[in-house]
Amino acid sequence: MNRTYRALLFSLAAVTFVADQASKYGVFNALYQEGQRFGEKELVPGWFKLFVQFDPEAGPAENPLVKANGPVPPRVNHGALFSLGGQFKADANKFFAGVSILAATAIIIWGSRKSAATDKWLCTALGLILGGTLGNLFDRATFGGVRDFLYFYKIDWPVFNVADCGLVVGACLLLLQAVFGKAKEPEAVPAAAPAVTT
Repeated sequence: MNRTYRALLFSLAAVTFVADQASKYGVFNALYQEGQRFGEKELVPGWFKLFVQFDPEAGPAENPLVKANGPVPPRVNHGALFSLGGQFKADANKFFAGVSILAATAIIIWGSRKSAATDKWLCTALGLILGGTLGNLFDRATFGGVRDFLYFYKIDWPVFNVADCGLVVGACLLLLQAVFGKAKEPEAVPAAAPAVTT
């Protein structure tokens, strides 16, 4: 009987989701300064910092999940990677939330198949992608967009988050698995025993 890695898939998804949400809530709270529209903390001088933005015009939050992020609602990315479609704001957020729901559903179905569940690296990749997808989906449903705070400002790379890291690493593993992974050979069917003649 082949070993399955479904537990790995869903455990990685849970860890990625929790790491994403804990880091977002923690960093936004830690870097909030009353009266300021943004907060930052240098991590690698000249290269990388934590960078958060707030939106005072959004008014006080009613949702306790938004209030837990800090006294002032965060400024969010309504679009996808590189702020794709962000100019459409609420419509973009709804569209990408729908895409996230479809993607999460597809990953759960794919990972539940026996052929996928017995592939360790495939389950690792799918777990990271699922966790990242759910992390950003939570933001879209709760905040109306995605909270970002990781910033490689030396090269002016778009601000991103831990969920994005899970998505990118998972996608790279999926690509490597597709290119270099060995196709599983079908199990050999035992030959029928020869008939005994007397």
